Amino acid sequence: MRKLATIILSAAALASGAAVSAQAPSMAPENSVEWKIGAENIDDGLYRITFTGTIASGWHIYSTSGAVNPTEVEFEELGGTVLEGGLTEVSEAKDFDGEKGFAGTVILSQDIRTAGEPATVKGTVSWQACSDRVCSAPEDYEFTVTLGAGAAGAAVGTDDSESHLTAIADPEEETSSGSIWALILEAILWGFAMLLTPCVFPMVPMTVSFFLKSTTSPAAGRFKAFMYGLFIILLYTVPISAIIAVTRIVGGEAVTADIFNWLATHWLPNIIFFIVFMIFAASFFGAFEITLPSSIVNKSDAKSDKKGIAGVFFMALTLVLVSFSCTGPIVGSVLIKSTQGEFWTPMITMLAFSTAFALPFTVLALFPSLLKKMRSGSWMNTVKSVLGFIEVALGFKFLSVADQTYHWGLLNREVYLAIWIAIFTLLGLYLLGKIRFAHDEKTEHVSVLRLTLSIAVFSFVIYLIPGMFGAPLKALSGYLPPLETQDFVIGANAAAAAPAAVTSEGGPEIKLAHGLSGYPTIEEAMKASKASGKPIFVDITGHGCVNCREMEARVWSDARVLEMLRNDFVILSLFTDDKTKLPESEWLTTDRGKVLKDVGRVNSYIARTRFNVNAQPNYTVLDSEGRQLIPVRGYNLSVDGYVDFLQSGLDAFRGK
Repeated sequence: MRKLATIILSAAALASGAAVSAQAPSMAPENSVEWKIGAENIDDGLYRITFTGTIASGWHIYSTSGAVNPTEVEFEELGGTVLEGGLTEVSEAKDFDGEKGFAGTVILSQDIRTAGEPATVKGTVSWQACSDRVCSAPEDYEFTVTLGAGAAGAAVGTDDSESHLTAIADPEEETSSGSIWALILEAILWGFAMLLTPCVFPMVPMTVSFFLKSTTSPAAGRFKAFMYGLFIILLYTVPISAIIAVTRIVGGEAVTADIFNWLATHWLPNIIFFIVFMIFAASFFGAFEITLPSSIVNKSDAKSDKKGIAGVFFMALTLVLVSFSCTGPIVGSVLIKSTQGEFWTPMITMLAFSTAFALPFTVLALFPSLLKKMRSGSWMNTVKSVLGFIEVALGFKFLSVADQTYHWGLLNREVYLAIWIAIFTLLGLYLLGKIRFAHDEKTEHVSVLRLTLSIAVFSFVIYLIPGMFGAPLKALSGYLPPLETQDFVIGANAAAAAPAAVTSEGGPEIKLAHGLSGYPTIEEAMKASKASGKPIFVDITGHGCVNCREMEARVWSDARVLEMLRNDFVILSLFTDDKTKLPESEWLTTDRGKVLKDVGRVNSYIARTRFNVNAQPNYTVLDSEGRQLIPVRGYNLSVDGYVDFLQSGLDAFRGK
């Protein structure tokens, strides 16, 4: 069982690695930045020249000051005009390896005054582009701007590909064909990888069971399977496209990030998902048949056909909503691109992601229609009952997310494990014919298949039992509450499992894996860093984050990683989904005037604005003044890579 889980997790990591490779080019593009230069008349004789650069995907350029190779605008011929003030950064600069810079789109402006007569100014924009791996040679772009020709000036570039550029107020984004295909490939790989995640995989048995009993003919089965896949694609792509459009109009990603964070971590949707799984499980056990109210179908068409399509849509909607706990990070990273000046790219990549994500479920939906050709019998009831046990077990994951996020203390690790042990023990007894439901026939003898499955199930139960006493159960870490919630640990693991708790005034208790101690705020971490002379390791995490638990169980547990985290760093843990209310003195007001009153919203805002991420897990290293030393690292199960990542942070801190 552990080997199977390891294979699944390794496949997900491979897909993640391939996606990262596609996103981080090692060679500079032919044109790292495409510039558009425009001018507008803002007062009598006063013009504002706007420099808008569309930066190649995966690359960034540096700010106009403070960098080794800053972005500069040099006016070589002013034509009788006078510059007023300096070059202004309209776009907000972000942090890249400790230097301020821009990715996606950059907008700069320069005010210039004429003597009332038309004038022509010439100059050069120069910059250097860097990726996560390499930097290009310095580049430049020559421009000519005519002022006083009507209400707005005209700008002309020197290269043949873009000889005339009209004045602009809201630039239209461009994306190179190479980068868009890399993003599409990344999205497709993530779409397939999502099937293997703990919050998506439970929908596999639900899908099989639903279409197994709802298909009336092969043709109808194929049609419903196609509609199921289409609904999944539309439910992802259409709302996301609408959100991206609204985000572009409103001008920020904070609202959209809050929506996805709420859906993945708030108690209400998670409790609803839990109840939905329990209802489906009860239906699988034969308690009742799930039917939709007739009011939701159109009376003008055939009643059965309408109900079938409505049911397929409901299944697709359930899958999309439930999957957000795991698909949230990739959806969030795609949405981030919409705030960097790429309008169409996020929609295209989301279409690629949802198509790849929907394909396996479309095949699963089609498979039951083929099964209808086989002779039905008691085996169908057995399949549904087995799926019912699995749905009950996996449904508790959503209740656990709400429990961890709100600190209810209902499902500590040993309680969760006890429930799973009971469920799978009953499943083993069912397979042996010791338990029967109302729709089951009496089992006269145990078939070889039933015996084989029961051996596998009881083996899994035996694997779970040591977890009640503190065994890490790494292969299942993504499904289980974190080890630090365990109350009773026997033997040598006691010290490692008993976490160190660090609190801030009015803040929540911070419990870290493997007995590590840490700090909940940047201010406290900086103070500790200055006192100890150690860099700050930033852990952007969440109580309901599946991949965070995977990283802690499979990467942090490595002796080399654990030693470095314990001895060489001050740890800062930012839980972005914690619902604990803060005292008024710790409330945070955003640049848009919104007041954030709980821990999770404050930390989520810090992660977006300071580190340019809105997903977890993510990690980086800061110095004692809070300056970022190395690029952010996300979910990646490579232990050697993580050791190199930590070492690079130490080297940067020590000035090596």
